[in-house]
Amino acid sequence: MKVLMVLTSHDALGNTGEKTGFWLEEFAAPYYTFLDAGAQIVVASPAGGQPPLDPKSDLPDFQTALTHRFKADPAAQAVLANTVKLDSVQQADFDTVFYPGGHGPLWDLAESATSIALIESFERAGKPIGFVCHAPGVLKNVKAANGDPLVKGRNVTGFTNGEEAAVGLTDVVPFLIEDEFIAQGGHYSKGPDWSVHVVIDGQLVTGQNPASSEDVAKALIAKLA
Repeated sequence: MKVLMVLTSHDALGNTGEKTGFWLEEFAAPYYTFLDAGAQIVVASPAGGQPPLDPKSDLPDFQTALTHRFKADPAAQAVLANTVKLDSVQQADFDTVFYPGGHGPLWDLAESATSIALIESFERAGKPIGFVCHAPGVLKNVKAANGDPLVKGRNVTGFTNGEEAAVGLTDVVPFLIEDEFIAQGGHYSKGPDWSVHVVIDGQLVTGQNPASSEDVAKALIAKLA
């Protein structure tokens, strides 16, 4: 089982002067879920090298058993510090792709022609594709084979308007995932804020928030079993 994980390279939280990036739990939980299932994992980002960590995700309140495992794991830290460039990977070399969230992907990966083409390639090949929290936002410009938005008519989830309001970033993010998916004709659903909510539609797997990240990875593994 060969897994591609795609992380953001974007570290500026809009015009706030604050930093953003990827969310630690949303990398660590899926990474170890894949690793413990025997997967070979390649981690990529647009710029390559060390991707920016959202500093808030490093706060004590957001640590889990798997983030603690990561912090005690030099091998995993080395993988993260040396991500390959996104334009150097191709769908044919992997069985599935997973995008962790954090706010960063809303700026770079959502608009990246390389990322869009990669996702479309996985989708056309009938391979499972997974996205959690803010990462479903990278589907914003992804098209189905017929030219419609990929999410049109599909069951999807992602970070909710309520969750975005709770973290005070409704007016900072470039778009709201819930609103965007509904506008594109997606069948958007959500659980209570911060609860585990994973939606599976064919080979498309989306998770609502950080708590959903491990279950998205498990769903992808199940599809490859």
